[in-house]
Amino acid sequence: MLSQAAQRYEVVGDAFTEASDALGYDLWALVSQGPEERLTLTEFTQPAILTASVALHRCWEQEGGASPEFVAGHSLGEYSALVVAGVLSLKDAARLVQIRGRAMQSAVPAGEGAMAAVLGLSDAIIDEICVTHCDDNAYVGAVNYNSPGQVVIAGHAKAVEAAGAFMKEAGAKRVLPLPVSAPFHTPLMQPAAAVMAEAFQTVEIGDATIPVISNVDAQPHRKAMEIRRLLVRQVSEPVMWTQCVITLLEAGCTRFAECGPGKVLTGLIKRIDRSIECATLGDPEALKVAATESAR
Repeated sequence: MLSQAAQRYEVVGDAFTEASDALGYDLWALVSQGPEERLTLTEFTQPAILTASVALHRCWEQEGGASPEFVAGHSLGEYSALVVAGVLSLKDAARLVQIRGRAMQSAVPAGEGAMAAVLGLSDAIIDEICVTHCDDNAYVGAVNYNSPGQVVIAGHAKAVEAAGAFMKEAGAKRVLPLPVSAPFHTPLMQPAAAVMAEAFQTVEIGDATIPVISNVDAQPHRKAMEIRRLLVRQVSEPVMWTQCVITLLEAGCTRFAECGPGKVLTGLIKRIDRSIECATLGDPEALKVAATESAR
């Protein structure tokens, strides 16, 4: 789908050139030609997804799509939202997420961490079970509150496995191990948070031109210093996505557009409130239709 967008919109190539200049390698060649084993490494995956998301928003703008009243992103996606809101340049954001990917992957030795998606259990029960499976030598906690009935847990591998088994007994429909080795968005990521705190000192951060909903507190923010502080915290604290969407609904938002590869967020948003109108922009034809409709 991205290659189709690149054929139609020059801004796609421009975005990847901009990011490549910042990263020191040809990001478009990696995305389009591989090798896949390199692209799947988080330090390369994160800049690729960031750039694709920003590129799709630029296509949206080129088609005359309505300017957003708020922006938000899930975990890595928050950086794309910050580029759209003018807080970060694409070049600086690409460098930051590359550093973020390396730091998060190296914060915990390979094999010691794990993540699992828990389906069909309430947030409160998941939180309670996680607390009972933590001690001085092991941690497990909820890290992505994605939608009602879908929460991701993470921590030390043995604690995640034990808590997951207990959650099945408590009525979870499924507990699905995720294909990652690092326990993202847990206190175990504090070394990565320290790295990011230093990295943010090397880039220029501006106030947001559009309110950005933070993953950490699910509230809108504009001030650069607040956003910087929350982004550092985001590395080692849960993503409150359900509450982010609720905040947007309470602000009067009724139409959402997902600027990124895939339809994951659209699916989560529909699980939160089926009445929300969502457009996914990964397909050029769908993007053009959605942009035209948004401008009415």
